[in-house]
Amino acid sequence: MASLQVSGAGVGAVAFAAKGKASIGALRLPSVVTVGEVRPARRAFRGLVVRAATVVAPKYTTLKPLADRVLVKINSSEEKTTGGILLPTTAQSKPQGGEVVAVGEGRIIGDKKVDVSIQVGAQVVYSKYAGTEVELNDHNHLVLKEDDIIGILETDDVKDMKPLNDRVLIKVAEAEDKTPGGLLLTETTKEKPSIGTVVAVGPGPLDEEGKRSPLSVSAGSTVLYSKYAGSEFKGADGTNYIVLRVSDLMAVLS
Repeated sequence: MASLQVSGAGVGAVAFAAKGKASIGALRLPSVVTVGEVRPARRAFRGLVVRAATVVAPKYTTLKPLADRVLVKINSSEEKTTGGILLPTTAQSKPQGGEVVAVGEGRIIGDKKVDVSIQVGAQVVYSKYAGTEVELNDHNHLVLKEDDIIGILETDDVKDMKPLNDRVLIKVAEAEDKTPGGLLLTETTKEKPSIGTVVAVGPGPLDEEGKRSPLSVSAGSTVLYSKYAGSEFKGADGTNYIVLRVSDLMAVLS
């Protein structure tokens, strides 16, 4: 029997109603993803580790998130490897993306009401361990805060991702293939780069008056960032990208 798994906002922040039913496709994403391998008709991605979801009783057919929370419908985990090997439940991958099926009414900042900026139907990528999983209408969903969503995928290539809030999308510089002495490096021994070029920036965080504060960097800037921050992705052409918060940037290079 599935058990409660809490890693963010609690189930108590959600209201259940007894009418309607959403029917939408899903998206799955890993910590390092080759987005170019995805077919538009069914966006399936690899993830991390599957976890049990809170089962909602059959008498409840809809779930309405509150405040700045959103409800994301996610796919089931991979049951086979790319080579066709069946995976046990403990080894199946955990989805990290999906389609928004419902949003809350927003939140109050100061004396201003701020609506959730993500629209129903958007394909989103979210933080690895964010939110609370629930099983509703025989499908796994995730209830999480708007700020836990990394970005919106507008195409099947990560280079076109639209980062949200105070996040930036960076094209990672290529790692050196040789040491200063000329020794060839393997993929496992190459030093992880922490320099890249900003591809896209989010609209900025909300200030105390509910207004967006523009970020201090812009697309095209070459930046130095914290080595172990953010979420990594691989584009359709094999290029490495990373999405991180602007606070994880350490310097602009010129």
